Amino acid sequence: MEYPNGQIVAFNLGFSQLLGPADPSRLAALWLLAMHYLHLAIAILGEVVATSSLKATEDFTRLWPSLLALAGYGVAFYFLTLSLKVIPVGIAYAIWAGMGVVLVTLAAAVMHSQVPDMAAVLGTALIISGVVVIHLFSKTLVH
Repeated sequence: MEYPNGQIVAFNLGFSQLLGPADPSRLAALWLLAMHYLHLAIAILGEVVATSSLKATEDFTRLWPSLLALAGYGVAFYFLTLSLKVIPVGIAYAIWAGMGVVLVTLAAAVMHSQVPDMAAVLGTALIISGVVVIHLFSKTLVH
């Protein structure tokens, strides 16, 4: 990210790097990162809405569920691209896909009574733990 004075700012996603003195440039960088994670969260929610509505489209023969699916994927990809301005594509996609799987599994259990078995619950727990590991320990630089 480049600021108006031409300074290039790069900061680390590692948990230990987020702790430190609260100077204005650090706060600005953290605010920028938070906004891009908000964009990523909106992308995830758009994907979950779209994927969860696919069954109701009945092969895209029902108008409103079909429009909801298309709009959801449009929102998902638009906000995913916004998040990629700061978050590396590999990290963003891992979080987007992982959290999407978890949330779609929960939505399917509620909306369609597709309750996951123990193996699916274990796999979902591993996905969540992977996302937590990325957030806490990744040293991948944000550009």
